[in-house]
Amino acid sequence: MSLLALGFRYHGLVYRGHNPRWQHEPESGTGAALNGGRWNPVGLPALYTSERFETAWLEAQQGFPFKTQPLTLCTYEVDCGPLLDLCDPAIRERVRPNPEEWMHEAWLEKKIHRQPVIAWEIAEQLIHEGFAGIRVPSQAKGATDRDINIVFWKWTRGRPTKVRVIDDQDRLSGPDSG
Repeated sequence: MSLLALGFRYHGLVYRGHNPRWQHEPESGTGAALNGGRWNPVGLPALYTSERFETAWLEAQQGFPFKTQPLTLCTYEVDCGPLLDLCDPAIRERVRPNPEEWMHEAWLEKKIHRQPVIAWEIAEQLIHEGFAGIRVPSQAKGATDRDINIVFWKWTRGRPTKVRVIDDQDRLSGPDSG
């Protein structure tokens, strides 16, 4: 059975916290593409979201554990697939052996030292196989089993890869948007 057969469609809400400087582009994966992330190499856009509001907060404040920084918290309406659930140990094992090694790898340290990042290799493999994203446990400090992220590599404003910010009052466009 191919991994794609294990994919699922996520339908519901997710949350994301980001720097207010970028609030005018809440559906952009440009920042992730510029810097890379745990699940996307430099050059690959990604939208990192969380299943719980509290997890989005934890994720966004990771670099500032003692001083809360300004944050724009957004809710997204999702109807997207296929996604692969890497919270499931059996699926992780099918993706690549020794999941404990790559689920918790020091990806940023590897990036800095120009070493291969296993999670990036896995992301590229799953994208090639047709996945729009993954569901993964949060690695943020203080995260528990309830803290789950969804990382999108392919998303649009409509089905089948719908990930759309909820902004009914047009608050994110800013005061200079006309």
